[in-house]
Amino acid sequence: MSLLLSIQRSTLAQAIARSVLRLTGWRIHVIPPPTSRYVLIGAPHTSNWDFFIALLFMTVEGIPVRLMGKDSLFRGPIGVFMRSLGAIPVNRRESTNLVDQVAAKFDEYDELIIGLSPEGTRKKTSCWRTGFYYIALKAEVPIVMAYLDYGNKVCGLGPSIKPTGDIQADFMIIRDFYSGIVGKYPQKQGEIELSTK
Repeated sequence: MSLLLSIQRSTLAQAIARSVLRLTGWRIHVIPPPTSRYVLIGAPHTSNWDFFIALLFMTVEGIPVRLMGKDSLFRGPIGVFMRSLGAIPVNRRESTNLVDQVAAKFDEYDELIIGLSPEGTRKKTSCWRTGFYYIALKAEVPIVMAYLDYGNKVCGLGPSIKPTGDIQADFMIIRDFYSGIVGKYPQKQGEIELSTK
């Protein structure tokens, strides 16, 4: 287990993270996911603070989220650091489809939670990236909706959805869930729409 994942599951780290969230006025609300293998999406993403608050939340709940990184970052001393964070290397140079690469990772682990930000940036966007959807569909795992609602100071996990292949219908469920959630900078929140490209 990586250093970061070990820390996230430490009782002391959980107690400290819980205290920090409480002192800063944040509450937690969690609908437990149905499995320990899923794609976790987080939105809205409008500030660098999102990462720190999300890390505190994940630590409190003991959720071992893993991020993806270019495989070139996993060489030498930086590679040691990346692995300590629990990051998963992916190859973007070859023709292998990135969705296929990431979906295949679920076959390697009994427990795997891959975290993605559909907006892909803190800037305002006109649509969401859909890679998270196709990864979950290919791997046959659910999508769990995580959020930081600055308006109500609530961080948590919402319901999960098992992709059906009808992205329009499934996306409507996702859009409805996130529609009332406010980021730190609401003016930077993009439209929760599918890309038309």
